[in-house]
Amino acid sequence: MKVRRRSKKKIVVKLGTNVLTGANGELDLQVIESIADQVAILKSIGVRVVMVSSGAVAAGKAVYTLQNVKSKVRQRQVYSSIGQAQLMNIYSAVFARHGIVCAQVLATKEDFLGLENYKNMKNCFTGLLKDDIIPIVNENDVVSLTELMFTDNDELAGLTAHMINANKLVILSTIDGVYKGDPDDPNVEIVRDVLPGENIKRLASKAKSSGGRGGMKTKIDIAMRAQEKGIETIIANGKSPRILLDIFDHKSVGTRFKATHIKKEL
Repeated sequence: MKVRRRSKKKIVVKLGTNVLTGANGELDLQVIESIADQVAILKSIGVRVVMVSSGAVAAGKAVYTLQNVKSKVRQRQVYSSIGQAQLMNIYSAVFARHGIVCAQVLATKEDFLGLENYKNMKNCFTGLLKDDIIPIVNENDVVSLTELMFTDNDELAGLTAHMINANKLVILSTIDGVYKGDPDDPNVEIVRDVLPGENIKRLASKAKSSGGRGGMKTKIDIAMRAQEKGIETIIANGKSPRILLDIFDHKSVGTRFKATHIKKEL
C-alpha cells in the first residue's frame, strides 16, 4: 500500500452473498481469506473496520437440507440460524491467523428506530472498535419479519456507517461498479466518480442479484444517502484481488461517490 502514516479512519465494508459464494452457491473460502488478509493490512495502519456480511443462509444450506419446512420466510429463518454459527466460525478462524478477534452483531430494523436500542448498539460498536475487535454485522433473520426487514444488507451497511460516523463505506458485489450503459455490452464503461448532487439513478439496473435481495438501484440509493452525510462510498467488485487495498490507494476501481464534506479523522 501507498499509505505511509497511521490512519484513524473508520470504514464499513459490506460483503454481498455473491461475493462470498462460488458458482455452486457454497461459501468461497479463498475470497473470505483474501478479504481477511486485506482487512488485517488496513488494521495494521490503524484503520478501524466494521464488516457487514451476508452469507449466513448460504452457509446454512451448505451443511443442512430442510425436509419439513415449506414456508420461504421460515426457511430463511432456519437456514440463517444454522448458518450464522458456521459463518462466524469461518471468520473467527481466518482472522485468528492475523491475531485479530472478531465479534458477531445481529441487528433488526427496529434497532435503528428506537432511541434506547440505537444507543446500546452504538455503544457496543464503540467498545469493540476501541479494543481493536472487528464487528461482523448481519440482519437477525431469526426474528425479522417481512415488514420489518432491511431492504437488504446494503441498507444495513449504510445505517451502520452513519451510526459509527464512518469515513468510508465500501459496498462489494460481483460487479465492477455502476455502468454507463448495458452491463452485458463488453465495451460499456464504468462511472468512476459521482459528485455530490449528481443523480445517476437512471443508470441503475432493475435486476436483483441471484443470491441476495438487492440490486444496483438499492446500492446507488444507499451510496447517495451516505454521500450526503459525508461518507465517501465505493461500489466495487469484491472478487477482484486486493480490492480494499486498491480502494485505499485511490486506484481507479469501482464507482466512487465523493462525500459532500471531508470528515476529520478521530
